[in-house]
Amino acid sequence: MLRYGPHPSQYGLLTLPSGPGPWPVAVVVHGGFWRTAYGAELGEPVAAALAAAGFAAWNLEYRRVGDDPAAGGGGWPTTCLDVAAGVDLLAEAGQSAAGGQLDLSRVIVVGHSAGGHLAGWLAGRGTLPAGAPGASPVVPVTGLVSQAGVLDLELAIADNLGNGATQAFLGEQPVNAATLALVSPIAQLPTGVPSVCVHGTADDDVPFNQSERFVAAAVRAGDDARLVRMDGADHFAPIDVSSSAWAECLAAAERLAALRRT
Repeated sequence: MLRYGPHPSQYGLLTLPSGPGPWPVAVVVHGGFWRTAYGAELGEPVAAALAAAGFAAWNLEYRRVGDDPAAGGGGWPTTCLDVAAGVDLLAEAGQSAAGGQLDLSRVIVVGHSAGGHLAGWLAGRGTLPAGAPGASPVVPVTGLVSQAGVLDLELAIADNLGNGATQAFLGEQPVNAATLALVSPIAQLPTGVPSVCVHGTADDDVPFNQSERFVAAAVRAGDDARLVRMDGADHFAPIDVSSSAWAECLAAAERLAALRRT
């Protein structure tokens, strides 16, 4: 376990592959509608599968809605700042823990559900204006794999996903358009970061149109974005490492990891 801050939720778990380095890095960001009911244990099977495939897997925990506000609870911008700090930690403490074998020119993010939102936001950090929360990344992201991700927060609010989860995360009612411009992945386009969105058509938690709209907007903006439609797959299929949806996620991660940042 490596810590990037003093709060109990500010840590990550680094799993290294058995083969020789340097290794591409896969940052795993779990879902759970940004709430404390779910934690980094959701990302453990995904991280293990990525490490078995030759990635250094960095499974991030972060402050979530429901953490004690007096102790620095989660929500916007705290949760986003946490995952940003977690990724940037790879440059020093992460690299030291890996014996200098992290290939930081190949850092992809793999995020499920609300973790897909955070992964998409991480991919767009480089587009944020100076002074905005999370701007000026130390470790840039080079690829995004969204697993049934919440990528359009305005649409998520309109559809009341998670019974008000997005509004609770943002802490605004009504939500300010200026906030959405800083935190919604679809609003950060173009990012210049290639992406693959894997989503099941039978997803009752995060509708398929979240990925569909994001990919269409990314392509219009000039980004390399691909949609993988999993007919009949539910919300959790992309993180079930025995499923065909996960096989698509892994294939996407391997393809994106081959695109080295120059």
